[in-house]
Amino acid sequence: MQEDFHYYATYCAAVLAGYDHNDSMQICHAAQLVDHCSRSWLKKIGGPENAATTQLQLEMMDARTDRLGLCDITRIWASFHFLPGNLYAEVTKGSKTYKDKFRLICRPNGDLLVDTVAGAKDKGLPAAGIAMHVLADTWAHTYFAGTPSLVINNTDHHFYELILKEDGSVERKQIVFLHKPSTPDVPEKGIYISSLYQASENSIMNLGHGRAGHLPDYSYIRYAYLPAWRGYREIIKDNPADYEKAFAQMVYALKWLREGKDSFAADTYATEEIREHMDTIRQIIGKRQADASGDWKAFGERLTEESIPDFDMDAHIEEYKKADKEGKTGTYLGRFMDAAIRQKSMVTARIMESGNRLCGVPNRR
Repeated sequence: MQEDFHYYATYCAAVLAGYDHNDSMQICHAAQLVDHCSRSWLKKIGGPENAATTQLQLEMMDARTDRLGLCDITRIWASFHFLPGNLYAEVTKGSKTYKDKFRLICRPNGDLLVDTVAGAKDKGLPAAGIAMHVLADTWAHTYFAGTPSLVINNTDHHFYELILKEDGSVERKQIVFLHKPSTPDVPEKGIYISSLYQASENSIMNLGHGRAGHLPDYSYIRYAYLPAWRGYREIIKDNPADYEKAFAQMVYALKWLREGKDSFAADTYATEEIREHMDTIRQIIGKRQADASGDWKAFGERLTEESIPDFDMDAHIEEYKKADKEGKTGTYLGRFMDAAIRQKSMVTARIMESGNRLCGVPNRR
């Protein structure tokens, strides 16, 4: 997902879950910061490098792809952007490495999602925001894995947008992928930018949904493709339906974090809390646009009659830098970093416990 959902839609979800404007801003800021908190940024502000929740393109270019390097990549991307849906999925064929990669495929409503949300309980608003980023991405990034893998993440020419016609029929429009990083997508022509094809199984180009470009991040699109891991049987991805569930699940999760007493339940959605706003939510999600920030922002400002400022990744830096060593943990960024380290350590430990060797040992402060 992108800033439109992680920042503005998460703000809307927090408000509908009962948080006030200021608390909702802290939650959505943390949710979006997950896409910016790189080692380079942490080094600039004097934070612990193992709190990194993403890797910049320049960092990825220099990333090692030996055993240790791949473990480092997997810890970050599987923990925050491609949360594994079933670490114990039954796989009858393939090598141990293939089975390990298959079990890292991202899906919603897995045990790790429950652990992620439950782990943010009573840990503060930045922790809630991180959990919402992870939750939302389980819907957008379904069927891709947060580890480099050609066999899991590759796409080929059999990739179609499914366009619903007024008469109820479905038109298939083949999607053309180009590798021109500085060129924007052209949705009206079915042209999208993706990572460069590399035959090496562990090439960084084969991480996550890079081979499918930004399609998983667009709420309006429905598409079909043939992944190798599924035996080249077609998968249909309905982003409008999935994004609607992601939003409803965020509202439920945030409400549970604020006031829940029973255990957090997977596959549960705040349908009643958002019912009166469903027409607006579906209109925003289904609108054919690469960036829905303006529409989500307008919706959020109608809900609270407050102005939502643009996201500023450096907004809390001065507070963090001015605090002494003991006081840094109590700052907004200090709480964000602690929550990020806890999330990464938890996911890494769960992967290790399952017998999966792709992420190494838990990365602690």
